[in-house]
Amino acid sequence: MRKTLLALAALLASSSALADTLVSNVNGIQVGADGKLQHFKALVVTDDGKVRMTIEHPELVRIAGITNTIDGGGKTLLPGLIDAHGHVMGLGFAMIQLDLTGTTSVDEMKQRLKAYAAANPGDGWIIGRGWNQELWSKRRFPTSADLDAVVPDRPVWLTRVDGHAAVGNSAALRAAGITASTKAPDGGEIIDGLFVDNATTLVESKIPAPSDEVRDRALAEAQKAMLSVGLVGAADMGTAKEDWDAMRRAGEAGTLNVRIISYAGAPENWRAINGSRQTGWMYGDRLRLVGTKLYADGALGSRGAYLKAPYHDRPDTRGLRFHTDAELLAMAEEVAKGGGQIATHAIGDAANAQVIGVYEQLTKTYGSARRWRIEHLQIADPKDLPRLKPAGIIASMQPTHQTSDRLMAEARLGPERLDGAYAWQTIAKMGVPLAFGSDFPVESPNPFPGLSAAVSRQDMNGQPPGGWRPQDRVSFEQALAGFTRGAAYAGFAESRIGSLEPGKWADFILVDRDVSKVDPQALARTQVLETWVGGKKVWTRPASGGGGERGR
Repeated sequence: MRKTLLALAALLASSSALADTLVSNVNGIQVGADGKLQHFKALVVTDDGKVRMTIEHPELVRIAGITNTIDGGGKTLLPGLIDAHGHVMGLGFAMIQLDLTGTTSVDEMKQRLKAYAAANPGDGWIIGRGWNQELWSKRRFPTSADLDAVVPDRPVWLTRVDGHAAVGNSAALRAAGITASTKAPDGGEIIDGLFVDNATTLVESKIPAPSDEVRDRALAEAQKAMLSVGLVGAADMGTAKEDWDAMRRAGEAGTLNVRIISYAGAPENWRAINGSRQTGWMYGDRLRLVGTKLYADGALGSRGAYLKAPYHDRPDTRGLRFHTDAELLAMAEEVAKGGGQIATHAIGDAANAQVIGVYEQLTKTYGSARRWRIEHLQIADPKDLPRLKPAGIIASMQPTHQTSDRLMAEARLGPERLDGAYAWQTIAKMGVPLAFGSDFPVESPNPFPGLSAAVSRQDMNGQPPGGWRPQDRVSFEQALAGFTRGAAYAGFAESRIGSLEPGKWADFILVDRDVSKVDPQALARTQVLETWVGGKKVWTRPASGGGGERGR
């Protein structure tokens, strides 16, 4: 042991240790390449913001001889967390527009709308997001008439929490040229002012685009929210050209503090952003276009998820298929030919089977090392799951979706069709890589409720007792890996971020508890105290305990 310590001390002494910084007196926790927890007492950061080494032995900390030191105060230190599936600009816009998150009825939605309209007078559009009829006692969808009763004279457009349905008032429909004879496009529905999935573009294409200044403000707000909950990076699923331009502006200005792994929103943005090619890493590895996000179906809450059998609670529909097999394959081929990674949204079992089939065909051409991604993979036919690994598919899943959706999933599917629902452990045991995220702003960007849900299959209040379908909960190590190593691997970023290993960026957070030892409900309520990116502190929790956190 003594020889090992001396050898490590010599390694430090032989390096440019005088320029290093020692973050000591910490309870360091991370997941190693072997999937096991690693514990360490200190972290050595180079002057260019990368990890030189972690130190497990207190004696080596003492003899390291580094003069630049930071006392961690005994706090728990974790690698910076990464959300494998978020919407960065969507989060920012949700924070500066009408927030309908947590409304418990149509009446409460109307009250918030009335208050917002009064506080923001004028004749411009009112845009909001966050309602969820599944939280309302009558569980009915809102209509144009509901909104007209509150704001009849200016356009109002309110999007469901999952982004797959929206309701507009009569003024919005008039502004968009919608009439009683307007037909919904394939993959969409229109019912009493409610627009589902592909039909939403009929109105959204007519909403005035935000200015560059507004986009920049939204990006700044999104970064604050992410950093305040320990997210140092995210895969941005569905980047528009205008979003990319805002990210570039922040990068040029030196204000891009989070790492964004960008997936263009559909092939048209893939072409527009960089001519159908990936970019390299920019701004100190803070931004890269790596691929494209496609859609196979809608969402379960609005019954747009494409199922193999009819919905249990509405037998006249199987949901919405967005593309034929040939159409989806053609879009995927366009991206794959340009070297891009493909991430496809699939919720229902029929949609997941379709996407697996497309990826199987791509794998015949390009091999299995392209890391094709299925985003959500919420409802799968168990017989399709063994097809994932041979096709080289990554399961990009969101643990808090399960806690939010479980009652709805039971209603939509019935008890006989839940074996492949939110099946994290089942998929992991098949050797399929897991990447965890939140789908913010659909869910809170806070990853700690996601870690909690992953290990318990329970919500923040411990419901249901014993966990929902507990056979599919994962270990703490698996959960933490999903939000670190797994999320980095899913975006071809594992050589740069996702763990505190020599040569990787010193992205880390200090939190208020030992997350490896607390119960799931305490884990969910973990508070981030400091967030560091590239060896620099970029966020500190205010003494009052407030900050940029946006909960649900």
